[in-house]
Amino acid sequence: MKESILITGASGFIGSFLVEEALKRGMQVWAGVRSTSSRRYLQHRKLHLLELDMAHPERLKSQLSGHKGTYNRWDYVIHCAGATKCVDKAEFDQANYLQTRHLVEALSELQMMPRQLIYLSSLSVYGPIHEQDGEPIRETDTPCPNTAYGESKLKAERYLQSLEGLPYVIFRPTGVYGPRERDYFLMVKSISRHIDTAAGLKPQQLTFVYVRDVVQAVFGSIDARVTRRAYLLSDGQVYSSRTFSDLIRRELGNPWVVRLTFPLWTLRLVSRLAEWWAGRHGKSSTLNSDKYRIMKQRNWQCDITPAVTELGYQPQYDLQRGVAECMAWYKQEGWI
Repeated sequence: MKESILITGASGFIGSFLVEEALKRGMQVWAGVRSTSSRRYLQHRKLHLLELDMAHPERLKSQLSGHKGTYNRWDYVIHCAGATKCVDKAEFDQANYLQTRHLVEALSELQMMPRQLIYLSSLSVYGPIHEQDGEPIRETDTPCPNTAYGESKLKAERYLQSLEGLPYVIFRPTGVYGPRERDYFLMVKSISRHIDTAAGLKPQQLTFVYVRDVVQAVFGSIDARVTRRAYLLSDGQVYSSRTFSDLIRRELGNPWVVRLTFPLWTLRLVSRLAEWWAGRHGKSSTLNSDKYRIMKQRNWQCDITPAVTELGYQPQYDLQRGVAECMAWYKQEGWI
């Protein structure tokens, strides 16, 4: 009998790739979506769509109960839904912590707890640690988030870890990029318009992970049957501040660019103004106080040894290969 899986946030960047891999593996796949979610990357004929309202616990229970009455529980649940940008900082808590709690409580009350509940968190839960010694962030380090996003993710993690016997697996990827992703695409657009920007005068130690490698790690945890573990993810390399933009330039045919390096105090001011302006108009801003703190952080190195040894995780995409594939997709889709 085929194994079954629910992937929340399935219409999003990472979620849509997780759906594709689950289908390739021949699993019975349910894509958890909101009523307003795009279905652009969820067109496979064997894919089941399931609307879930995780903001309202009773409605969520009703939706899950309806599924249980027909199909029973899922073997695996990957909780990928969440928010990376919000108008109000309190919305991070709602989207990333409370909705996680609502989902887990509903699964528990309905006796639908899967073999593994996999949670997509973020390296941002650690905050700016090892800024002075330059050591990689490790699983054993004490998280100290300095962003509303990181705080909400950590709160969700601690909730999962507090539940005795819950078969969770937590992934904390560094910056995830790839086809369909829109935040890093802003850099592509800027360079195509001959502007390249950098944050701060002191060099950054940056890390990245390609979306397909995140997917590899997640399904590696399913294959390994691990539970009650947390893993950091990157491609295993460390890059300078300009590496990403230099690779984008190469894929664009090396256009001329004006390189602008902004002192951190300037970025702080601009971020606050952008956040204030967006908030007045009821929108979220890509440039905001959280983003400023992320740009300010100098050390994003992380130790992926546990994922390598326990899950057999072997990153297939360094930044050069990943950017080349991503840029080819942007061109094919007419984004650039």
